Amino acid sequence: MKLPRGVPAERVIRALEQLGYRVVRQKGSHIRLRHDSPPVHAITVPLHKPLKTGTLHGILAEVAQMRSITVESLIELL
Repeated sequence: MKLPRGVPAERVIRALEQLGYRVVRQKGSHIRLRHDSPPVHAITVPLHKPLKTGTLHGILAEVAQMRSITVESLIELL
């Protein structure tokens, strides 16, 4: 599945919250999210409109690997 273009960070954060991530803190234009159930995982999302394609792919790939799901299923949440 092709990566969507022009995705704002707010949509990515909402999708991650649906997966059980919660916002831990914000420093400047970066938001830190954390998933507490094993395996514990934290990720930083830059609060940009829109996220660059490479940044979006990196976030989705890391979350997919840690949560044992596919990148395609994450794209559907967006």
